[in-house]
Amino acid sequence: MKKLVAFTALATTAMMMFDVDIASAQDAAHAAADGAGDAATAAALGAGFKGIGGGLAAGLGALGAGVGIGQIGASAVASIARQPEMSGTIFTNMVIMAALVEGVALFSVVIGLLAII
Repeated sequence: MKKLVAFTALATTAMMMFDVDIASAQDAAHAAADGAGDAATAAALGAGFKGIGGGLAAGLGALGAGVGIGQIGASAVASIARQPEMSGTIFTNMVIMAALVEGVALFSVVIGLLAII
C-alpha cells in the first residue's frame, strides 16, 4: 500500500509539473519587448508540455482503472470460491463496481485529452 501511495504522489507531482502553461506566462513578458517571433516559439513550447501532461493524465487514469478492475475480478473469484452459493450476488456486485471504475477511467482519459486542447 505504501508503494501505491508513493507512486500516486509522484505521478500527481509529475502531472502538475508538466501541465504548466508556459505559453501564457511568456507571452505577456515577451509580447511588448521582443515581438511575434518569440511569442510563437513560447506558444509552441507550452503546447508541448501541455501534451505531455495530458498524455500522462490519460495514461495513468487508464492504468489505475486496469489495476482496479483486476483487483475487483480477483476478489470476486476468491469470494465465489469461498462461498459458491453467493455467486450470483457477488457477480452482480462485481459488474456494477467494474462499470463504475471504468466510468472514472473514461472520465480521466477525456479530461487528460482535453487538457491538450
